[in-house]
Amino acid sequence: MLKKRKWPMKGWHKRFFYLDKGILKYAKCAADVEKGKLHGCIDVGLSVMAIKKKAKCIDLDAEENIYHLKRASLAKQSSLHSPVSFTSQAKVTAWLQSSDDMDRCTKELSVCEAQLLELNHLLRSMEVLHRTYSAPAINALQVTFHSTMKSALCMLTTEKERLKQMLEHDSCPAPSAQLMGLKNALASVRSPTHTYPLCAFSQAQHYLLTIIQFLASNESRASITESLSEFFDAQEVLLSASSSENEVRMKSPLYFQSHKCTAQSVIAVGVQLGCVENGGSQEQRRCCLPSPSPNTSNISLWNILKNNIGKDLSKVAMPVQLNEPLNTLQRLCEELEYSELLDKAAHTQDPFERMVYIATFAVSGYASSYYRAGGKPFNPVLGETYECDRPDKGFCFVAEQVSHHPPISACHAESKNFIFWQDVRWRNKFWGKSMEIVPVGKTHVVLPGFGDHYEWNKVTSCIHNILSGQRWIEHYGEISIKNSNSEKCQCKVTFIKAKYWSSSMNEVEGAVTDHKGKVVHKLFGKWHEGMYYGSPPSATCIWRMNPMPPDYEQYYGFTKFALELNELDPLTKALLPPTDSRLRLDQRLLEEGNVESAEVQKQRIEQLQRERRRVLEDNHMTHQPRFFQKSRDDTWVSNNTYWELRKDPGFSNFDCPVLW
Repeated sequence: MLKKRKWPMKGWHKRFFYLDKGILKYAKCAADVEKGKLHGCIDVGLSVMAIKKKAKCIDLDAEENIYHLKRASLAKQSSLHSPVSFTSQAKVTAWLQSSDDMDRCTKELSVCEAQLLELNHLLRSMEVLHRTYSAPAINALQVTFHSTMKSALCMLTTEKERLKQMLEHDSCPAPSAQLMGLKNALASVRSPTHTYPLCAFSQAQHYLLTIIQFLASNESRASITESLSEFFDAQEVLLSASSSENEVRMKSPLYFQSHKCTAQSVIAVGVQLGCVENGGSQEQRRCCLPSPSPNTSNISLWNILKNNIGKDLSKVAMPVQLNEPLNTLQRLCEELEYSELLDKAAHTQDPFERMVYIATFAVSGYASSYYRAGGKPFNPVLGETYECDRPDKGFCFVAEQVSHHPPISACHAESKNFIFWQDVRWRNKFWGKSMEIVPVGKTHVVLPGFGDHYEWNKVTSCIHNILSGQRWIEHYGEISIKNSNSEKCQCKVTFIKAKYWSSSMNEVEGAVTDHKGKVVHKLFGKWHEGMYYGSPPSATCIWRMNPMPPDYEQYYGFTKFALELNELDPLTKALLPPTDSRLRLDQRLLEEGNVESAEVQKQRIEQLQRERRRVLEDNHMTHQPRFFQKSRDDTWVSNNTYWELRKDPGFSNFDCPVLW
């Protein structure tokens, strides 16, 4: 049986499978395969495979789509004209149980990988010497280069023959064509007279990585479906979803500490609608980060992720270099970058046009992710908070990490025109080449002037080329927007999944309908560019993404709004609680370019979180969020105390966990 991860999914389908020279063909029955009536073909050699032995499932990440193959039960098979078969049951059993050759191949190919990395270093050194030193020095390096390359070639040739024999005996569908490509690429750089064989070397690295991925993903490992050990990592943004914890605050000497600041540092502020109107809001905001993003080419994500294919990565520790100097709470605030769309909705009398602005606002929240596939935000620690007071945009925002396992972030924003809130949790899976992030929950917007209460879901996000190549992100699925206080109109917006044969990317289509389902307005555009409503060529542009700052590629791909979120000026610092994300040391050090110290602080902060959790467990107590509470539908909503507390008495005597 087959399940194809193309959203929305419709469950399992019975299919006949036939493996022919590395190409997995599937159709409804064997007769259709013979007639050429195929439902699809998968190049197994170019896919990443994960085998779940106990569940009798195989996951194939073929980049464009993710396929899940499951062997039907014998009872079900007897009722089919042609039984579902990936290959014979005996061969599958032998393949899964015999992994010695695979282990040996993987181990020796890892040695080859290390040698190729050494060659890379030698090649770079040769290039430098070519520019600055004499020819004898280059020749000496070429001798070392030739020797190391010869050793790698010998080992890879041996592995090629071994895999070829396994293929002939149906022990493993090894990608022999890729092995040949690897050998040819390496052969092209054998001669020590090739001073700059960088192109062939790059190709060799590509083939080697593909083989290692293939071997590791096909090993018979009982642990491939078992859950990971709990690392209590405080960085990973890809979150899992389940019910949140019922928690009660406890005053333990380890868990709590009074943070004090002088009375002179507290500035009197005016409050409007519960938000700070002035104090702490700088007129001039920064337009650049203190330091560019660090180099991550020396980090092997495959070594970190190779044993976690098909699993939830929320507890997998990641190096700090893979982060960006923002966290999930601040990312939630980024969704308000185009809050003027909500202001326009609040001043639009026609309910169908209001829905157009609401739908466009929902789309605009994805725009900032376009240039951000290369990094991930910090995962907030339990009790961490973040505020964003923006008089220039007319809103104030507060967020808090309300649960650690499962990780849940809650936020709330207000202005004179709208109220915005959500709690965020995700399900996620790593499939070998790509990573899917499926959000859970609803986003809410209330327009008090009209009594409208809009709510909508989020779409699936997928990061491609996780391990090699240029990473890119796409969003796909359907957003359904409803006004819970009126059935007059609703809206559906579809994020269209990219097709490998089409050059069109990131397209969005939508329609606003009345209570009878009649289309009133059509919407279209691209989530990273802009949105229009109407029909071409007379369509009206209602939103366009803001221009990117200069050199944004060197600064994590941040938008201008993102650059401002972690800025900490003296006036604002005096008003913040000690739990605010801008005071987090590892994140601040990464922003300043001090990667080594950031990693040290990251580990220290994670250890503090483990100790706090241990204290709570030992005393049979749980954490209670300070600024959010659970509603009847098990979601987290603001308790409306943050801004009043900030105004009077302030956070000078605020009891809170020692987070960092």
